[in-house]
Formats: sequence, structure tokens, C-alpha cells
Amino acid sequence: MNFLGSPIARKFKNYLFTLISLFICFAQISNAESVGKKTETVTVASKRFTESYILAEIIAQTLKNNTDYEIKTKLGLGNTTILFSALIQGNIDVYPEYLGTITKEILKEDGTLSLEQINKRLLPFKIQAGVFLGFQNSYALAMRKDRAMQLGITTIADLAKHPSLKIGFSHEFLGRPDGWPSIQKIYGLSNLSAKGLDHGLSYSALEKKQVDLIDAYTTDAQLSNEKIVLLIDNQRFFPSYEAVLLYRIESFKDKPNALLALEGLSQKISQIEMRNMNAEVEVQGLTFSSTAQSFIIKEQISSEPLSFMKQLFGPDFLRLSYEHSILVFLSLFIAMIIGIPLGILTFCNPSVGNPMLYVSGIFQTIPSLALLAFLITIFQTIGPLPAITALSLYALLPIIENTNTGLLTVNPSLRESARALGANRWVCLVKIELPAAIPSIVSGIKIAAITATGTATIAAFVGAGGYGERIAQGLATNNTQTMLAGAIPAAIFATLIQALISLYARFVARSRA
Repeated sequence: MNFLGSPIARKFKNYLFTLISLFICFAQISNAESVGKKTETVTVASKRFTESYILAEIIAQTLKNNTDYEIKTKLGLGNTTILFSALIQGNIDVYPEYLGTITKEILKEDGTLSLEQINKRLLPFKIQAGVFLGFQNSYALAMRKDRAMQLGITTIADLAKHPSLKIGFSHEFLGRPDGWPSIQKIYGLSNLSAKGLDHGLSYSALEKKQVDLIDAYTTDAQLSNEKIVLLIDNQRFFPSYEAVLLYRIESFKDKPNALLALEGLSQKISQIEMRNMNAEVEVQGLTFSSTAQSFIIKEQISSEPLSFMKQLFGPDFLRLSYEHSILVFLSLFIAMIIGIPLGILTFCNPSVGNPMLYVSGIFQTIPSLALLAFLITIFQTIGPLPAITALSLYALLPIIENTNTGLLTVNPSLRESARALGANRWVCLVKIELPAAIPSIVSGIKIAAITATGTATIAAFVGAGGYGERIAQGLATNNTQTMLAGAIPAAIFATLIQALISLYARFVARSRA
């Protein structure tokens, strides 16, 4: 029996050819869009909080207005570690940073360093810091004023007397050297415990009395609220957090006019202006782009908050849909071509296949962001590669398990009849067992597709795009409408994939009937 000539093999080859053709079409569309574009680019990135989004937009628009280069943005990539790694690897060229963060978190220095000392230590990485933007955004600890007065808390040291306080800190602040671990040591606060809370949700949680203490940035728009008070850092723990630009030397070596354009931002943003821009986004609901444009032209642009439908089908909708589709379909395709053979192997040779099944189960237990961080370290890059790899690993378990289960549940009498007629093991597998197991295999693919669609939203945290970009922006600004503008398309996408796979399963069932 020629396995490659069997009906199952022909169907698989046709399906494989269709998928490959689809991805080639996507690639051709992508290449067509890039025809005629400038070859020299500058990629601007940001962290995942309001101020960083705005500053990245100001940087990008300044470069667009003053140079002829193609300017790309990768916004909301994540924490300092991810962005600095992306900078070293050449995935991005410049992003806004703070001297205190460079000193404490990147260079791991306890003391204070001058800009010259910082740049000397960054030189081996081929990275430099420069262009003081004109303001500093220090960390601080904030409480509701009434709660602080009730407990008699005015300084950070006073916290030691109140171990039952409910504390919610951003995840980065909980782990960084100039954050909570060091504050506990300096101020003797080991009797207090804190939980992780996204910074975009912290002020809302503080207002609703869900937490008593949060970490704050001194340019946060919400600090204009008289009901919130900052605790005095009486031991001057927090260093200077003057805002600067961190950039790759190689990226600007042959682009002197780009660096000159960025130097035009030197000392241009005051503390009050930065806080007001944060308020325009978080309180008034304006976009990062329009806020940055208003600052650059020094003129208030008449921009009203977008309605939900306009935000849902905004200019980025097709791009995000394309990126999300690539992430889901490509990861699912990879999971299928690996998972189905592994499922067959598990059925035919459990001693070899079961360990594979166990390993794929372990991947399901690894938190998605942790797996992404691990893959970024392995691949030494951000973007689609680590994201698609992570999604493929998450999609493996249901495909392997359902393929194995489908084969195990085949009626033994069918197998025995085939062997009684002289069919060997492979003929029996291809002609009897696999066709009977198709409903179970398709069910596993359906589960994997839905899982991949939902998990694909985390890809935005490593610059791979997709609907997760909107969700990340909504979290950063505590904007439910923006989060829904990303979550709803992702949910609809998952429903459509489920429907398509179900239709395919019915078609297969009818063709077998």
C-alpha cells in the first residue's frame, strides 16, 4: 500500500498546499505594500504606560516632520528589560527612558551616575543616552488623603506601623532594583506585603478602596486630584528620573539629520506639560497621536474622543486583523504538522509518545509572558518569531491528545476485521483508524485554534501586533472602550474560526457517509 497515494494523504497534501498558498498570498500582499517605500527606517518604541506612548509618538512625529526616513513605531512592548534587549538586538532604534531606570535597572548601580558615566558603561552595548526632554518622572508612593490622615501616615517610614495595609504595585515596580524590594530593606517594611496590579488600574482601585497604597509616577494625571497624597521619601531613596532618549549608535551613525531632529526636543517638555498630556489621554480620552501632534505644533487640535464604532473600525483595524490572522493561522499550522504526527506516535508507541504528551502539557502550565520572555532570550529578537513559537507550543497539547484519543477509541472490531483480511499495521492506520479518528482530531484543532486566538493578544507585548495592541493600550490608560475595541474582534475571530472548523468537520462526516 502506497501511503503517499492514499486518500488521506492526498487530502492532507491538498490542505497543506492550500495553507501554504494562503500564506504566500499574505506575504505577497505584505511585500506589495512595501514596494516604493524608503529603505532606511527608524523604529521608535515605547513601554506600556501612557507617558511612554505619548513620548514615543512625539519622537516619531518629530522624525517624520524633519527627515525623509520611514518612521515605524512599536508601542507598548513591555518593561525595561524587553525594550533594552530589543535595542541591543537592533529590533528598535530609540525609545524614551529615565536616568534612574538606566542606572538602577539596566546598569545595576546603587549610586548616582552622571550622563557621561552612564554612556561610558553603555558603550560596550553600542547604546547611548542623550537629549534631556526637560522633565523628570520619579517614582512615588500614593494613598488616599483621607486614609493617610486617618492612619497618621505622611512618610514612607510611617508605613511600618501599619502591616495590614492593602498594597497594589505595578509588576515592574515589584521586581526592579529601585522598587519595592529595596524600599522594604531601606525603610524596614518587611512586615508589609504587596500584590501585583497593572498601573493603568491602580488609581481606580485606590479610589474604590480596593487598595490603600500604590506606586505612582510624579507626572501621573491623577495626581492633580486633591484626594490623593504622595508620601514623603524622607530617606531620599528614589534617584533622579530625568527623561532622556536611549538609542542605538549604529542606527544614527549614518543619519545625522535624524539625531539633529531629536536634539530639537531637548528641554522642550516641562513637568506640567507632561502631566497635562497624560491627562488629555487618560481623562479626556484623546489619542496618543493627537496629543503628541498638539504638543509639536503648539496648538490645541480640536479632537474629540472617538465613538466606540469609530475606534473599533479605526485606521489600524485592517493591519491588526492581518497581524492577528498571521499569528493564529501560522501557529495553528505549525502545531498541526507537529502535533498530529506526535499524536499518531503516542498511539503507536506510547513509551516514546507519552513523554512528548507530558512535555506539551508542561508548556500549558508556563505563564504566557514568562514563556515569551524565555523565547526572546533564546531567539535574541522580539516580534512574530517568539510569539508564533509560543502560540504553537500552547496549541500542541489538544492536538496531540485528541489525535491519540481518537485513535484509541476506534472500534477494535474494525481493526481486527482489516487485519483478518491481510492489512498490515500501516494500511490499517491509514485506511481504518485515521479516518475514524478525524472527528476527534478536528475537535483538538478547534480547541487549539480558540486557544491560539485568545493567547495571541499577548503578542502585542513583544511587538508582534494583533488585537492585543488595543488591549494593552486600554490597560495602560484604564480605557474600557479601547480594551473592548481589541477584545471584541479577538472574540469574533475565535468564533469564526470555530465555525469554519465545525463546517469542515461536517463536510468530512458527510463525505464519509
